[in-house]
Amino acid sequence: MKLRILGCSGGIGGDLRTTSMLLDHDILIDAGTGVGDLSIDELARIDHVFLTHSHLDHVTSIPFMVDSVGWMRDKPITVHAIEPTLEILRQHLFNWKLWPDFTQIPDAQKPFLRYEAVVLGKTVDVGGRKLTPLPANHVVPAIGYRLDSGRASLAFTGDTTTNDAFWTEVNKIDNLRYLFIETAFCNRERDLAIASKHLCPSMLAEELAKLKRKADVYITHLKPGEVEVTMQEILECAGAYSPRMLENNQVFEL
Repeated sequence: MKLRILGCSGGIGGDLRTTSMLLDHDILIDAGTGVGDLSIDELARIDHVFLTHSHLDHVTSIPFMVDSVGWMRDKPITVHAIEPTLEILRQHLFNWKLWPDFTQIPDAQKPFLRYEAVVLGKTVDVGGRKLTPLPANHVVPAIGYRLDSGRASLAFTGDTTTNDAFWTEVNKIDNLRYLFIETAFCNRERDLAIASKHLCPSMLAEELAKLKRKADVYITHLKPGEVEVTMQEILECAGAYSPRMLENNQVFEL
């Protein structure tokens, strides 16, 4: 299993791309603006999209991708998410008003898009690649994911704030190698982080103290314009965990 980072920023501008990761050639973990950097051929090979939640920075490329390559494929793209997230997509995105409903195009029997609900803690096996939804705590229904090749696992928080349930599950992972954890705001915006259910460096340190496994820690979802100050605060608050900033085009092998 190879995971390529297409986007890992909390915003856009210049070379910044919002959350999206490509697992091998056919699975997306979230579908932020980074998906737009893929070629048409690469887009056409994507069979599955696993979503953490419904916010625009994580789903924005799905409508354009389906519209661009749906006709080139012989089967629908499957969007996997918890049922509340799928319902938001049905009501507010693929609703014929904001975007056409591609679960009905070209017809309901052979659509370009289909939905499949995932359940917290229940593993989905896609050709031997195991993806398990993990608990998240955000302002909309949300999850993280464990990616498990058998040899190694990666735990991704998705967008979240303080969340004991996540650590309970992560600390059970015997083959944990990587941890991707969000930190959206710097410390002076701690109140905003709490209100919007994200993390800031001081909160990150409190969360990492709950980690009982060894893992390479990577920080994602940093806000544009605050990257340097936030990473400096992270090193000051949580330097014992040797956290590194996640970057576009990094590749992780599992």
